[in-house]
Amino acid sequence: MWKWLHPYADPERAYKLSDKLLPWFAFLALAFIATGTTWGLLFAPTDYQQGDSYRIIFIHVPAASMSMAAYMGMATAAFIGLVWQIKAADWTAAAIAPIGAVVTFIALFTGATWGKPMWGTWWVWDARLTSELVLLFLYLGVIALYASFEDKVLAARAAGILAIVGVINIPIIKYSVEWWSSLHQPSTIRITEKSTMSSDMLYPLLINIVGFGLMIGALTLVRFKAEILARNAMRPWVREMALAQGVK
Repeated sequence: MWKWLHPYADPERAYKLSDKLLPWFAFLALAFIATGTTWGLLFAPTDYQQGDSYRIIFIHVPAASMSMAAYMGMATAAFIGLVWQIKAADWTAAAIAPIGAVVTFIALFTGATWGKPMWGTWWVWDARLTSELVLLFLYLGVIALYASFEDKVLAARAAGILAIVGVINIPIIKYSVEWWSSLHQPSTIRITEKSTMSSDMLYPLLINIVGFGLMIGALTLVRFKAEILARNAMRPWVREMALAQGVK
């Protein structure tokens, strides 16, 4: 099933592929985020209940949704690394963790900023907010485990187990508003039903969600390349590349 991954277990091939993909991810991320943010902040209509304060959703919702998507990507990479012993998968998980932590922090910060005028307080121990905070702690735990062991194989194994176990928090975040009484509003974007948002608000929001996903992909590629170089610094192809770029 995973035979297509095997060629990219080779660090040099994985590095070259990442190098080719990075400009595309970076360009598309910039284009999508610029379009979605400009449309959402300047041209989307004012909400009849929340006024212009609702516009923070064009940052908050993409950050919140992609914080979960990034975690699933990290956990999937960790699972592949544990089961198939593919080092590149471990490097991918290590690359995603700090990016996911920052995106999760952005989601929490923008959520608190939005909550202040809507709820009258910066923070409540709401099920959605609390489970998102747990997600941040999971990311930080994975980062800490990667940094705690000099043996990077052992570090990847410990961090991978935590990442996989932490997946249980993702459906809790997703369905917390439906499972428990919550101040947090229900999801306005529906896949199987008609969304409750106006299309003038929905389209820039969807564009920004895609843009955030592409941005995470681009940043992951940057960090993944750095992980490859750090783990393979003594390989001949790394030395040759460094000499070609004038690095001694």
